[in-house]
Amino acid sequence: MTDLSGRTALVTGGSRGIGRATSLSLAKAGARVIVHYGTSVGEAESVVEAIRSAGGAADTVGADLNSSAGPSLLAEQIGQLVQRLDIVVANAGTGGASSIADQQLDHFDRMYAVNVRAPFFLVQKLLPLLGEGSSIVVITSLAARAVVGDLSAYAATKGAAETMVRHFASKLGGQGIRVNALAPGVVDTEISSFTKTECGRDYALGLQVLKRIATPEDIAPVVRFLVSDDARWITGASIAVDGGSKL
Repeated sequence: MTDLSGRTALVTGGSRGIGRATSLSLAKAGARVIVHYGTSVGEAESVVEAIRSAGGAADTVGADLNSSAGPSLLAEQIGQLVQRLDIVVANAGTGGASSIADQQLDHFDRMYAVNVRAPFFLVQKLLPLLGEGSSIVVITSLAARAVVGDLSAYAATKGAAETMVRHFASKLGGQGIRVNALAPGVVDTEISSFTKTECGRDYALGLQVLKRIATPEDIAPVVRFLVSDDARWITGASIAVDGGSKL
């Protein structure tokens, strides 16, 4: 199994779904995990308790990444906890389906703030803690490269995030910092209503060559690989973890 002993990781949106599974996976590999939450403090504390009960090290930090001050506040709290950050998993995100005609401005702005602005400025503020050997993974989406459902606005934010990853990888590579995107397809999480309906499940299965619905535990090991030394020659990539969707 991947060994991340002695490394410190930040997982944004680490209290549930893919973030929770990733936090637990990184901790199992030996990393100290800082679990970020927006509002779900109880769920974040539950993740930390699970990690500590298994003999690992973990902390919680809270910040609203929809707020323009959120990334700075989060980075400030990280700086109070650690002097170096080896792993950043920018998982926090928000979405929702809407036709072009019905898309609301406030919803669009919130998606852009959380999915694009927040990871950009969080990385900017964390640069003093990052260095040779550090790794950043931004969770994007199948929707960044394929048309699925009424997700035009959400897809635009995830496409922007993938472009950001390539530029970050180019500019930060000289400092020994790797930056990659991980693009899941449809994943069954506790907050995903889409996978809870027969129609939604049938649509998702129709996209994929592997005929089952993914779980967060299908995604987390790939994050763990990307931040490990086994992926030391991978940067600027977008890794599709989607069961062969839209082949």
